[in-house]
Parts: sequence; C-alpha cells; structure tokens
Amino acid sequence: MNIIDNIKLLLSKEKKFAKNIYPVLGFVPWNVAFYKIPFIHRSSSIVYKGALINYERLEYLGDAVLDLIVAEYLFKYYRDRDEGFLSQMRSKIVKRQHLNETGIRLGLAQLTPESNGQQLGKNYYGDVLEALIGALFLKRGYRTTKKFVIKKVIGGQMNLETIEKTETDFKSRLIEWAQKNKYEIRFECNEKSCGEGKVPYFTCRIYHGDVVLSEGEGETKKEAEQDAAEHAIRKEEQTS
Repeated sequence: MNIIDNIKLLLSKEKKFAKNIYPVLGFVPWNVAFYKIPFIHRSSSIVYKGALINYERLEYLGDAVLDLIVAEYLFKYYRDRDEGFLSQMRSKIVKRQHLNETGIRLGLAQLTPESNGQQLGKNYYGDVLEALIGALFLKRGYRTTKKFVIKKVIGGQMNLETIEKTETDFKSRLIEWAQKNKYEIRFECNEKSCGEGKVPYFTCRIYHGDVVLSEGEGETKKEAEQDAAEHAIRKEEQTS
C-alpha cells in the first residue's frame, strides 16, 4: 500500500471497509461511501431523497461495461477466430456461475453488510461484482475498469485456456443427443415466488412423454433449463 492509500485509509470513516476493499481494487478510494453501494442488496435498500439505493442500477451499468471489455479483449486476443467462437467465449466468461465464483474468490463476502435476514440468492456475488465494475467505471473510467476486468475476471492466458475447454451449453448438447437418437423431449419451466423480499427463481423439468427425465432450477429460465439439461446428461452418462 503506497503513501496516498495509507493517508486515505487513515482519513476514512469506514476504515474496515476501506482496508478490505484495497486487495480487491488495488487502491483505497477517496469516496468509500460510493463503493459501498455495490454491496447493498435490494432487501437492505437505503432511501435517499425518495429513491431506493442498492446495487441494481450499478449492476445494470457494470453488466454492459463488462460485456464491452470482454468482447474487445477477445477480439484482439483471438485474431484468427470467427464471430461464433468469440461469442461463445464471451458467454462463458460473463456466465453467472463464473462471475459468482470470481466474486467469492475476490473476497466480496467480507465486504457484504447484513441482509436483514433476507435471502441473497445464489447469484448475489456475481451481481455485486458487476455492480462494482459499474462503480469503478463511473469513478475511474474505462481504462482502469478494463485493467481490473482483465486481471480479476478474465484472468490471463492460462485462465482463458481453461475457460475455452469448459462446457456450458448443456441444453444444446441434450437436444442434439435427443435428435440423433430420435428421442422426443420437452422443457417445462415455471417461476416460483419465495415471498416478499426474497429472490424469485425458476424451476424446469425435462419430459419424455409423461416421464420426468430431470429437474433443475435457477434465477432465470435459461439457468433453470441449463441446470436441468446438465442433470439429464449426467444421468445418461452414468447409465450408458
């Protein structure tokens, strides 16, 4: 930690938060209060001038910024690959599971305040990571945000090679297998509500006729379908 960061830490009224966010960002921000917003769950929203303050608006911005940075990086890194491959790689990097794991690895849990006993949802740390990217973009600009994403989210050449080998589209694989084996399947998804203040989620069942082949769940319909498809594939692999 350099002299300026030490001064910021000493002057900060939020010393614990400032100290914990330093290894995540690589610097201590002057406006510590602003960098706390990405960690405020909607169930713990703060009312300020009639508006609810939580991570959702910053998550929206961070999602768009993340997509742009990842797309630009892949475009320059894979100079001989086509649009289909680049889109697939971007999807793997910004996939919710990868962002959740990255958020946990970065130690975002240590920066998360109490949630008033409300359910945070399994994608919370991925959402927080996107919100933090949005905050970083607003305060430090594109160049600094890009460095953060490349280092912390994309993770360099070795990590890219690992991501490249990772399978994520289980639904397409299952549909392809079913068509090849003349096996009719259908997906049925439903949205479930967990009550006030809790994150709704989707459930999905895959049927062959009236027989349930597998079940899955997720915070989006797409996640639930992929979860159910993965379970179906794993079950088929065990019996074949």
